Amino acid sequence: MQRIVTGNALVSVLAVVLALIAGGILIALTNEEVARTSSYFFARPQDMLGAAWTAASEAYIALFQGSVFNSDGSTFARMIYPLTQTLTVATPLICAALGVALAFRAGLFNIGAQGQIIIGATLAAWVGFSWHLPVGLHLLLVILAGIVGGALWGGLVGLLKAKTGAHEVIVSIMLNYVAINLVLYLLTIPAFQRPGSTNPISPQLDETAMYPPLFGDTFRLHWGFIVAILATFFAWWLLNRSTIGFELRAVGSNPHAARTAGISVTKGYVIVMVLAGALAGLAGTAQVAGTEQVLTAGVAASFGFDAITVALLGRSTPWGTFAAGVLFGAFRAGGVTMQTNTGTAIDIVLVVQSLIVLFIAAPPLVRTIFRLPEPGQLTAKPRKTATTGGAA
Repeated sequence: MQRIVTGNALVSVLAVVLALIAGGILIALTNEEVARTSSYFFARPQDMLGAAWTAASEAYIALFQGSVFNSDGSTFARMIYPLTQTLTVATPLICAALGVALAFRAGLFNIGAQGQIIIGATLAAWVGFSWHLPVGLHLLLVILAGIVGGALWGGLVGLLKAKTGAHEVIVSIMLNYVAINLVLYLLTIPAFQRPGSTNPISPQLDETAMYPPLFGDTFRLHWGFIVAILATFFAWWLLNRSTIGFELRAVGSNPHAARTAGISVTKGYVIVMVLAGALAGLAGTAQVAGTEQVLTAGVAASFGFDAITVALLGRSTPWGTFAAGVLFGAFRAGGVTMQTNTGTAIDIVLVVQSLIVLFIAAPPLVRTIFRLPEPGQLTAKPRKTATTGGAA
């Protein structure tokens, strides 16, 4: 119980709870019925409080039905369809966030996941629509192309950091702009632009280059989600069971001590950014070979930046990041249903996500609100030992 109360996992859970409470208050404040009943609050306060509760509860029920389980569905497939949508959206988020989390553990702040997703998706899409290969081999090469593209883009950040001391935040942000404008240019040349179209969109990938549906054509969920699970397991093994992972954690904890112990800090920076970029490139592959099936300028959406939030919520641990990715996938998938069914602005979901980051960045605030002890504040009581013949 002491470990639970003073641990970071409970703080993360309570940060989500606080964000949902704050989001519910904002939903109530922007509700028309609440505004109407507030005009006679002192005469009948229960009317306004009841309207506020109804507005917030209906919005969150709609969010749940749009992201986890729709009890109003006529068939079982319709009932679980929201959950499959959540997992579909979560797939690229998990992969990209794993890359950000790995960099965090090595002491680097990887802001470049957006650009790494774009470059990975670009190479993966090019292999997917320009090469015509047999089933199995084609998809494998598409995945490898996405990994290589992201690894090269991320490795460039690590190399500049290791060799020149350039700050990884500045370099990765600038490379994001390079990647965004590069894909915009590529989609205007014949090699990438769809024949007969003036829009910046690529040809559709071959069937052999796409992830097969996981539960049939009824759902959008594809085998990329299984790849995301395997990537999570790989990241866990790398950090906790491999020599490279131990060296990366040592570099992140104290680079000077790691250097004194004979660990190459510069090598660690390059390796971790290559791995981070590879995972982000895998996220790009999930987009073009699974969800979108084409390359567009908005292929990365905001996954690269949301991945930073997911990694923070997951405390930079692989399985924590996986769970946080699923949660944020639920926010994205259910936000549209919430807006459609209740009229609540989808921007409330973004507010909740931002508040989660705020509360996670301020653990003392969360501990103060819930009156939790600080880590190390609780100490185990010493056991009394039986002695014979007087005091021990």
